[in-house]
Amino acid sequence: MTQALTHESTRREIATDLGVLRYHEAGDGPPLLLLHGSGPGVTGWRNYRGVLADFAEHFRCLVLEFPGFGVSDPGDGHPMAMAGRSVGVFLDAIGVDGPVDMIGNSMGGIVAATVAINAPQRVNKLVTIGGIGKNTFAPSPGEGIRLLMEFTDNPTREGLVRWLHSMVYDPSVVTEELIEERWALATDPTTLAIASRMYSSAAFAANTAAAKASGATPYWAQLSKITAPTLLTWGRDDRVSPVDMAMLPMRDIPNAELHVFPNCGHWTMIEAKEAWTAAVLAFLLRKDDV
Repeated sequence: MTQALTHESTRREIATDLGVLRYHEAGDGPPLLLLHGSGPGVTGWRNYRGVLADFAEHFRCLVLEFPGFGVSDPGDGHPMAMAGRSVGVFLDAIGVDGPVDMIGNSMGGIVAATVAINAPQRVNKLVTIGGIGKNTFAPSPGEGIRLLMEFTDNPTREGLVRWLHSMVYDPSVVTEELIEERWALATDPTTLAIASRMYSSAAFAANTAAAKASGATPYWAQLSKITAPTLLTWGRDDRVSPVDMAMLPMRDIPNAELHVFPNCGHWTMIEAKEAWTAAVLAFLLRKDDV
């Protein structure tokens, strides 16, 4: 039986070069870093609160709150860049210098994959929840990203509800409680301003153009460099990161396996909670990969 964990009992903070980083900590054992996604009102706690106790039975769970999303200090950079930098800064600050298992949801999966590419000594095993790769058959950006840009350009409650419904297969997941807690943080002026650096339609177009003009190799073209055993988890009915995105990482990451959950949208750890948790724990606890 899993233990009861609360937001208050697990909340921690630490001063770093990126300002104060806040996080949640639970459990004992080898370190497991959980990285959240993006979008209006997101936090690490909200992404992982439903599964944290299950993982805390086996691991020292560390749920990092990325700068700029309303929990850790805001920072002055692009949210994705700040998130990527924060992983190493955070692990150094809390004294974890060896490899850790990482779970990354959506944007957090891209961050974790990028760490695995550029600092492989940091990553023991890697689990992603949608998000990584490149659209192979479906149009890009996906429906959920387009709705996210619409909300960022015009932050209305109706726009938030439309975006939330694009995240899930089962509309009953989008409760009034979920809408209200997301709305409160999503419309915080500082958080909304930082989100605009990434997801306003103008910023999205500018960032895409700048990335092409730079000639830099995108992370998805470097997935073959990931040496960590990797579990890709995906909702079959994901409307944010269509499941065809999994084709590239499934083929390019040398030691990757893919688990697709039916009747499930972008939030696999929420909509397919029991099946997802069982699959991820089996992968992380398996001894023949390391």
